[in-house]
Amino acid sequence: MSGGVPLIVTRPEPGNSATMARATALGLDAYAMPLFAAQAMPWTPPLPEDFDALLLTSAQAARLAGPQLARLAALPVYAVGATTADAAQAVGLTVVRTGETDVQRLLDVMTSEKIARILWLCGRDRSEFVPRGAALEPLACYAVDAVEPPHDWSNRVSAPAVLLAHSVRAAQRISDLIGPIRAHLTLVAISPAVAAAAGGGWAERAAATQPTDAAMLALAHALCHKGGK
Repeated sequence: MSGGVPLIVTRPEPGNSATMARATALGLDAYAMPLFAAQAMPWTPPLPEDFDALLLTSAQAARLAGPQLARLAALPVYAVGATTADAAQAVGLTVVRTGETDVQRLLDVMTSEKIARILWLCGRDRSEFVPRGAALEPLACYAVDAVEPPHDWSNRVSAPAVLLAHSVRAAQRISDLIGPIRAHLTLVAISPAVAAAAGGGWAERAAATQPTDAAMLALAHALCHKGGK
């Protein structure tokens, strides 16, 4: 192991396992502690001819949409992140563009390409974005719900550690679960907005330079070693 302080991975599966694998490859002392679980929701596909493109902002949509997704296979897919793009292609969708930064920037690209009718296959709990004049229709096909922390959560967060927050909801839940006594803990967020959602009082609170798992782990690696010195 690295000799640094432990890393706590809080995202739901299957992302948790992917992050754990990357963390282990970096030599980090990582612990899987998912605070949410994703599950499919009933949904009815609209007519594909009513839309110009399909927007996917999470791999969970492609993984959990089920066989109904095949009815939308004619639509070109705009995906946020390589993981989402890979999941879409794995179920037979055609990805025409992968955004490597955030949802709003990909939406801006879509509207600059005169894509006027966008179907957004998303989760029940979602952020708001500005479609820049396009018609953006969200359709929930999955939900990500809070679950009880693992049995050893309290022990892990009572000692110095680095925690990963991959979303605003995750940052808020981590903050609520830990409470005000947190000056011994470091939080690594996927973006400045996620870092802000965690509140203050941490030993250190940092946002990744890019909104990717790899960038988060690079930052976490440095902070785990810093904490272990």
